[in-house]
Amino acid sequence: MSSAEERRFEVLRAIVADFVATKEPIGSKTLVERHNLGVSSATVRNDMAVLEAEGYIAQPHTSSGRVPTEKGYREFVDRLEDVKPLSVAERRAIQGFLESGVDLDDVLRRAVRLLAQLTRQVAIVQYPTLSTSSVRHLEVVALTPARLLLVVITDTGRVDQRIVELGDALDEQDIAKLRDLLGQALEGKPLAAASIAVSDLASGLNDRSGLADAVGRSATVLVETLVEHSEERLMLGGTANLTRNTADFGGSLRSVLEALEEQVVVLKLLAAQQEAGKITVRIGHETEAEQMAGTSVITTGYGSSGKVYGGMGVLGPTRMDYPGTIANVAAVALYIGEVLGNR
Repeated sequence: MSSAEERRFEVLRAIVADFVATKEPIGSKTLVERHNLGVSSATVRNDMAVLEAEGYIAQPHTSSGRVPTEKGYREFVDRLEDVKPLSVAERRAIQGFLESGVDLDDVLRRAVRLLAQLTRQVAIVQYPTLSTSSVRHLEVVALTPARLLLVVITDTGRVDQRIVELGDALDEQDIAKLRDLLGQALEGKPLAAASIAVSDLASGLNDRSGLADAVGRSATVLVETLVEHSEERLMLGGTANLTRNTADFGGSLRSVLEALEEQVVVLKLLAAQQEAGKITVRIGHETEAEQMAGTSVITTGYGSSGKVYGGMGVLGPTRMDYPGTIANVAAVALYIGEVLGNR
């Protein structure tokens, strides 16, 4: 890369930094005063003219300064060499806050609240997808002799409860046998395999045990629980942060809020994030969703031991602190995965 090209990138980087900080278009005189660019105002004006001609910056009003375009932000993000890591104190605070969560819902709720506060954007966390989960434990609780509560706990901390109505009453000994049979068929298996195993158990059990009917009824309920749900769940935090930057969306804030409410677009973006630790930045039209025009979405996967549980990230205007936001998304994702993996 030539020295002139490198210098123009330094000008672009300065424009991005100042516009993110001030919300005001940036002129050449301001750049020379605020940044040690080592060249004259005339050279900076020439560089800005080239950057504008190449589509990296634009002039929103006559006789005004320049602002970054989506292409300019993309160049800036692609050339980020180092993202400033969080301090030891910051990492400990994040880890401690998440570890205090009492269950999966609480951990995810804390994660979105924390990420929204750190980035001042909308934080999004996808519940662990069932397709990546295994059955950690199955509990069978007798509500009455003829009515059972089945509790399925996955290795990601997800808990599903289902009621089974029995044809005949069972005593405590029979319920213990039922618990053992179902547990041996399910525990430790991925959900898809567990669904097949419990179906095979029901069809292969002879009636000499006296539990065939109870196993069959339980299997019917469990299969519905174990099969991947068509709808996934999201947890959002900090939606009100969007209203602080209404002007950044160019009148499209309503469509952004509608997209968040419908969740389909956001789920699609998170579903494409299949690698824990890898950060993806989509800027403006890169989201491939008309409703998301004027936004940037920074996502990553979270998980443990090489397994990705789900996606998470933040959504905000294209005018955002990319280095800081990337660092915070990466840190929170790391600790969500560790906390859930250790439970």
